[in-house]
This record gives sequence, C-alpha cells and structure tokens, in this order.
Amino acid sequence: MQFGGVVAVNNLSLEVNRGEIVALIGPNGAGKTTAFNCITGVYEPTNGQVFFEDSLIVANHPRGKMKKAYQGMNSEKYLRTKTIAPTPDQITRLGIARTFQNIRLWKSMTVFDNVLTAKHMRARHNVFTATFRLSAAEERRMREETLALLEEQNLAQFKDELATSLPYGLQRRLEIARALATEPKLLLLDEPAAGMNPQETEDLGRFIVQIKEKYDLTIFMIEHHMDLVMRFSDRIYVIDFGKLIAKGTPAEIQANPQVIEAYLGVADDE
Repeated sequence: MQFGGVVAVNNLSLEVNRGEIVALIGPNGAGKTTAFNCITGVYEPTNGQVFFEDSLIVANHPRGKMKKAYQGMNSEKYLRTKTIAPTPDQITRLGIARTFQNIRLWKSMTVFDNVLTAKHMRARHNVFTATFRLSAAEERRMREETLALLEEQNLAQFKDELATSLPYGLQRRLEIARALATEPKLLLLDEPAAGMNPQETEDLGRFIVQIKEKYDLTIFMIEHHMDLVMRFSDRIYVIDFGKLIAKGTPAEIQANPQVIEAYLGVADDE
C-alpha cells in the first residue's frame, strides 16, 4: 500500500488459518492498521491480493500515474489480474468483521441500536416484507439476539443509553458486540485492549478465547499489550516499516533477536 511516495506496507505475505488466534505486532507506524484496512475494503491496496476461504476477494496493481510512482516490490506480479475492489459492507457480508483502533460507534444511537443495526446485515427479509410489515418475526428474532449479545458483554443495563456515553472500556466491548452481530467467520480486532489496565487486559484475553470457541471464530488482532499477545495467540507476525521481519509462535517471537531489537526491547544488564 503506497501513499504518495510512502510505501506503508511492502511485500507483506501472511495467512490466518481457521480456528486460530493470530496477532500482528510492530512499532507504531509499522503499517499494521493499514494492512487491516486493505483486507477490509477501507483502502484499495496499490498492489497485491487478498484471499478468503480460497476465493480471491481483493486484487489490484499499479495503475495510471502510480505505474511510474510505485516504489514497492512485485510491481509486475499482478498486472494480469482483474482488479477487485469490494466496499467494506461487501467484505462484511463475506464473513469478515472488524473493530477499529479509534472506536467508531454510531454516536447518535443507543447501545441497543448500535448492535441491532449491525444485525440487519444478516436480516432475512426484503423490501416487500418490510413495506407490508410481514417481517415481525424476523425483527423480533434480531432484537432478541441483540439483547443476548449485550448480556454476554455485560452491557444490557446500558441498552437505552447513547453508545458514546459509556466509559471507554465498555465502548470497546460494545464495538466487539456490534462486530459479532454480523455473524463473522473471521474477526479482526485492532488494538482491543487499548486503554485497559492489566486486569481488564487479562479479562479481555479470556473473553476473546471464549467468543472464538462459542462462535467458531478465527481471530486476527493487532495489539501492543505483549502479555495478551504472548499468552493468547497461536502465532504472531511482526512487521516494521511495512515489512515482515518475523513470524512464529509466541516463544519463537520472544527469542527472535531482530524482533527484540526492533520492538520488544531488551532487559538492562544487572
């Protein structure tokens, strides 16, 4: 992904297998959220492909002025591939949901309506049934499932309050509930523990494992809390300046000299 003359993500290749919890880590500005944005249709990548369940869902190559301006790798690799640029809602319909680094709740809606609106992504009615009010049972089902999600997140008592009136940590929980309402297969979490204390981070880690098992999810997350990453991830990718510098299990990453130098840091000599 290139912005002007800056290559924010370059030659990044990774995979997330079904049922895994995979973390993407790296210093601030390494390109982590940019990678998420390319996967979820927020950005149209400058060059490359994204596959989901063996189907090509995103594809692009340098075009127009970018043909000369492109500074990344693999400049000619995807030239013969047809451009595929789905919008975020189309990506969500495929079964990929996400949360954001900066919380993006619908500010004028209640806690309940934030989740209910997301539920409509999978609604089993159409314009005809909605117009003639033939979908009462479907609406009742969605409302019941919305309340169940809020109860699971310990948010039911706030259902009639504006979403943005909640404390920061609860807004994070609400954003996860809204993502789950779209019934995803793959859930992308962008710094879910941001702003949380150690106990809250520990609780979040356990919760992530619980929803993975309950909803048969695959989880791909960006996170700076290393305790959370190392304890709950199956595998980890590390990027720096937009490039992959390491991949492996938590134990392998913790022992990788390049990762220690670029990101984890080293302990002071005693």
